[in-house]
Amino acid sequence: MRRIAKQAEEESAEIDLTPMLDVVFIMLIFFIVVASFIKEAGIEVNRPDNNQPQNPEESTSILVRIEADNQIWMENRRVDARAVRANIQRMLAEDPEAPVTIKVTKGAEAGVVVDVADAAREAGVGAVNWASGG
Repeated sequence: MRRIAKQAEEESAEIDLTPMLDVVFIMLIFFIVVASFIKEAGIEVNRPDNNQPQNPEESTSILVRIEADNQIWMENRRVDARAVRANIQRMLAEDPEAPVTIKVTKGAEAGVVVDVADAAREAGVGAVNWASGG
């Protein structure tokens, strides 16, 4: 008789998973809502439209080239990183509405690219565009 009662208890013992599923769905909703309010910090990139000239040298923008060995070139001459801002300000005096196009060659260090972009913004440029240099 004890065996029958013991077997009946084992067969009737079930685990209810409904509360666990409720908790999982509540956590899922929480993380989805929280993730939508998090904004990642980064650099805003202005990509040129398709109707603009494909070659940055043909446009009226101020061109800054950064080579793979981190050399900075403006107006076909090498420029020190500290002189980028002054050169851009000089060019902006001629054309205040000119955007800056930074042409980066593969292999250039990110720190140099960010320094050039910061110098352009400090010089008062309205738009900084990016072009790959190959």
